[in-house]
Amino acid sequence: MNQIETLVKQTKDAYDWTNKLISSIPHDKWDNIPEIIESNVSWQVGHLIMSHYYHSIMVIAGHHMDILHKVPIKEYDKFFTDSPPYKSLGKANPADLQRYLTLVQAKSVEIIISLTGKDLESELHHTEVPHPIAINKFEALDWNIKHTMWHCGQLGVLKRIVHERYNFGLKNKNR
Repeated sequence: MNQIETLVKQTKDAYDWTNKLISSIPHDKWDNIPEIIESNVSWQVGHLIMSHYYHSIMVIAGHHMDILHKVPIKEYDKFFTDSPPYKSLGKANPADLQRYLTLVQAKSVEIIISLTGKDLESELHHTEVPHPIAINKFEALDWNIKHTMWHCGQLGVLKRIVHERYNFGLKNKNR
């Protein structure tokens, strides 16, 4: 398996785990902000939309108008990038957030598939905000995977607090 295939597989796996977890949380629980974690599902999903767009689309291939025409990136930037979760309350519908997340993820994977090994070594597409971690495209895509799984863990904790423990489908050997 080459680097592109590995990045595609790991990205898809991170997105799949995150989406399964998100889909298991009832929409009426998405705006609950438990004191212990001071976050909510809506903010986490909105933040993932923004981070996927930045780390695996914008710095890799520049802005994509098809996404910008469908997803309110500029508006979401105000609520889901650096703002605290309580400022996002009531700002986005959970069904819209899920739909937008899926759109951004699909575009992200499409872009990664289109890259060559040489592309991974090239510098990032210029943006007003310098990338906090990466200097080349490989590093940005690698960070996107790690960042996604970091938030997947936070979503797992949120799910356990606001709804129930996530069932990973593992069988209990003692049954």
